Amino acid sequence: METTQYDNKTLFKYLRWVFIIAWVMQVAVWMLYQNGGAAVGQLLMAVMMYVPLVATLISGVKLKGMGWKPKFKGNVGTLLFSWFGPFLLTLIGAAIYFLIFPKHLDLTGQYIMAASGEAGEAAMKALEAQGLTYQTYMLITSASSALYAPLLNMFVAVGEEAGWRGYMSPVLKEKFGRTKGIIIGGIIWGMWHWPLIGFIGYEYGPSYFGFPVTGMLVFCIFTITLGILCDAVYEKSGCIWFPAIFHGSINAAATIPIALCVPDTGNYRLLGPAPNGVLAGLPIIIIAILIFKSRYFSTRTE
Repeated sequence: METTQYDNKTLFKYLRWVFIIAWVMQVAVWMLYQNGGAAVGQLLMAVMMYVPLVATLISGVKLKGMGWKPKFKGNVGTLLFSWFGPFLLTLIGAAIYFLIFPKHLDLTGQYIMAASGEAGEAAMKALEAQGLTYQTYMLITSASSALYAPLLNMFVAVGEEAGWRGYMSPVLKEKFGRTKGIIIGGIIWGMWHWPLIGFIGYEYGPSYFGFPVTGMLVFCIFTITLGILCDAVYEKSGCIWFPAIFHGSINAAATIPIALCVPDTGNYRLLGPAPNGVLAGLPIIIIAILIFKSRYFSTRTE
């Protein structure tokens, strides 16, 4: 991984394009949701993950030097952490949440039926016809989320990681110092999602106190902490695929606790059970703080 030299013009050009393209797409997602096109909107959100990569290309940033060649020698531990760490941290966080709010735990599939309507009911009947309980289905889904979903998601998540970690993070750390740079990068990453949070209740729904501002702020806490972990993985491995698999793993794992929760928890959604909630995200927050103190704060180059 080569050092990216700070260039004010290129950075502003990148930020301009990464926000313009993504926010226009998010407005389109909102319009699709308003007109019964939620499925297409979800597909568009997946495509949006490639916007940071596209913005780097438009801005003239060279992809060479981001570490596209897989590097396994000396990085086996980092690979295992990137692959399975998010799942384990999400599992611990969800356990903390459901221990505190046991009435929110649901093993009957209420969330899927509420989210999918008739399709969800049909899916539940299909499970019953195969002799599968919802609990068994969730065990199978959890296993896939831990074992192979991170690898599949990696090929989508790399679209974000090439922009955030491959280009932007090194530049911000060079300009503002390691401590401020990593925090600013996390805030930018969170702000990038703000229209979706405001328009369609992305991540937290629309029923919590202070909607959508509190959701926007809480999500920035999540992206700062996740950014610290992804950046540490990238620095350690020198390979862009490692933070991509970490990112892909957290995306896969986050769906599990939501599917085990009652459909509408209102204000509690800011707390969990997904890892972007303050309470369920405690394991990730704690690990991020420890890494931040050891790798960034103590070695900052202001």
